[in-house]
Amino acid sequence: MAKYQLHIDEKERRRQSAEKKRFSTVKKGWGKGFVEKPVFVKAMLKPHFIGAWLSIFALFCLVTFLPYSLQMWLGKKIGRLLGSILPARKYVLRRNLELAFPELTDEKRRKLSKEIQRNSGMAVFETGIAWFWPDWRLKRHISINKDELEKALEIAKSNKPVLVLSCHFVTLELMARIYATLVTPGIGVYRPSDHPVWEYAQVKGRLKKNLALVDRKDPRSMIKALMKNMPIWYAPDQDYGRNVSIFVPFFAVKEAATVFGTHNLAKVKNTLVQPAWTIRENGKYHLYIKEPLENFPTEDVRADTIRVNQEIEKMIRMAPEQYLWLHRRFKTAPDENENRYPGLS
Repeated sequence: MAKYQLHIDEKERRRQSAEKKRFSTVKKGWGKGFVEKPVFVKAMLKPHFIGAWLSIFALFCLVTFLPYSLQMWLGKKIGRLLGSILPARKYVLRRNLELAFPELTDEKRRKLSKEIQRNSGMAVFETGIAWFWPDWRLKRHISINKDELEKALEIAKSNKPVLVLSCHFVTLELMARIYATLVTPGIGVYRPSDHPVWEYAQVKGRLKKNLALVDRKDPRSMIKALMKNMPIWYAPDQDYGRNVSIFVPFFAVKEAATVFGTHNLAKVKNTLVQPAWTIRENGKYHLYIKEPLENFPTEDVRADTIRVNQEIEKMIRMAPEQYLWLHRRFKTAPDENENRYPGLS
């Protein structure tokens, strides 16, 4: 029997929309173009948005005025607290680890789960760092291999379209900011929010160094960006449903719904698929930038998608505790009647 509710139900969402507590400020759909600046409307000053504005201001103050070490300490505490008060997310985390790492003992999975919760709390502050820190402060906490940086700069100057292949580490916000700071600005693929204040905050924060954002459901605009030789940050490691996915292995799950957009986008002429990700290491954020994938894409969409998953697995295995295991990565199964998260309503 289902125990936990992960999201607000559709009835409540419609009620909030009717009361103008939720509404979109961006155009959605194919070819709607790029989000190049945050949108502010007077309705965002209504009383029910005060809490959101205060939360954003509080995050700005915390990451601006607190020492970095204290921020990370608080983040760990917040992460463990959220694990206690958000049982649905904690359940999803546990199920993901059971599905992905069946070879681990229950005790090892419990330890990994606690570390993931701590890292997820640290990500709250790291998102604020990515959005609010000036370059001079951020650069004190960046590390990168000199040869990798030189090669990335050489590719950036080649005037070829680059699809930056990444994944949802808790440091993903920082990865895009650091890449833009050290290598070149680009286009971020994102999920627009129907909460206008959060949408304003994420757009403003993510455009601190980058050129624009594009809706994850708008591949036409992604293709336009590549055709204009703009780099795109692309993280195809979430489950977007069977209509845009094929079933290929991911960790121990032999049939994980995986978007095949990397294969399609890489078909744009001269596009390079460049794996890049950021991991927190000893108080530094190390940006890894690897050589573009050779002989990619092929004519085999399945083989290409398997290869992309293998690349992402290699990234995650470097620091599995820093990966965002809190989303339902394996929710879509080949059999529509199979429920991999039976504890959710």
